Amino acid sequence: MKILHTADWHIGKSLHKFELEEDHLLFFEWLINTIKEEEVDLLLVAGDVFEMSNPSAQARKIYYQVLQQLISKNTKVIITGGNHDSVAMLNAPREILEALDITIVGGVELDNLEREIVPIYSQKNELELLVLAVPYLRDKDIRKAVEGQTYEDKTEAIRQGITQHYQQLVDICGDKYSKEVPMIAMGHLYMQSSKTSDSEREIQIGNLAGINVSMLPKNISYLALGHIHRPQVLEANECMRYSGSPIPLSFSERKDDKQVVLIEINGNTQISVKPTLVPKARELRKFTGTLDQVREKLENYQPEYPLTSLVEVEVKEKEFNALILSEVNNWRASEWTGNFKILLARAYSEKGQKRMDELFDAGTSIEELSPKEVFTKRLESEEIAEKKKVILEEAFAEIWQEILEED
Repeated sequence: MKILHTADWHIGKSLHKFELEEDHLLFFEWLINTIKEEEVDLLLVAGDVFEMSNPSAQARKIYYQVLQQLISKNTKVIITGGNHDSVAMLNAPREILEALDITIVGGVELDNLEREIVPIYSQKNELELLVLAVPYLRDKDIRKAVEGQTYEDKTEAIRQGITQHYQQLVDICGDKYSKEVPMIAMGHLYMQSSKTSDSEREIQIGNLAGINVSMLPKNISYLALGHIHRPQVLEANECMRYSGSPIPLSFSERKDDKQVVLIEINGNTQISVKPTLVPKARELRKFTGTLDQVREKLENYQPEYPLTSLVEVEVKEKEFNALILSEVNNWRASEWTGNFKILLARAYSEKGQKRMDELFDAGTSIEELSPKEVFTKRLESEEIAEKKKVILEEAFAEIWQEILEED
């Protein structure tokens, strides 16, 4: 059996107001062709199908077009919800999709945990695989609120709740199915030691709330994770990994090699894993230096990929200079030779590493900043001890997640 693991599509995503629809369309075209060429039997999508819980009509159209093409390839599909996804929106068509061999698990159903267990049968109707299709686990799904709990108590309760959730599913499988059948577990969560980028929402992101590989049941043959956008292996175990997002979602991911993961299961124990690179369609670049150095780099830059390259610029000078600031500030609207667009342009003075363009912050649209960026900037403006900053950041992450879950 051949399986393809992907996650974090984030359909509808824009990067600093630049729409990434072309990136998604090229990825999906490649994905469908890869599934056909590799004769993939099962596609796993581990959460964050959409960028927003209420995606646009165009984002939904792209999603359903992908599903339509997958149906035509006779590929079984399992999709779980992520922290960006609306449980209700993903689940709405699931009965119809189920008849077309597409299983949707948008969120946890505490009164029907068996919905997260998907048995996969061969053409001879023999049980070949069990998939634990675990969606993003919200606080209310895994922890009972207790008045007066400290932050540390809450995070420990979350860790224990995640661990117990997986163990419950494994126990159900043990009671209902043969223990000889290989088991794949999906998940959309933060694992300790994983390397994050700037584009993940703050959820279970600190090491306190994150769980360790050792906390999960031992009889999981492969752990197919989503939520972290950098592809990576956990604890040097090739069978426990994040596939990462298929396209770069922030400038911090500009050097990442985006991929999907092909898994092949032969019999009950033999599992081979092959990361497969997603063809690069667009380059994200960052240029730093003095004004003259950066200007020269921009003038000589010749992108080699088909889609418009997206550029971040940082100019660093010894002293504040209003003329330099003005030029840098105008670069975003300037026309340059070559297929690229400047999305971010900043200027710094070396003395104290202060932003030259701080005076322009008041004119920056709040839509350009994430809530975390606004909060972080506010913290930086205060003289607060590092330990206290950490506590405040953790508290902010918890409050912000509660707001997201109410949406």
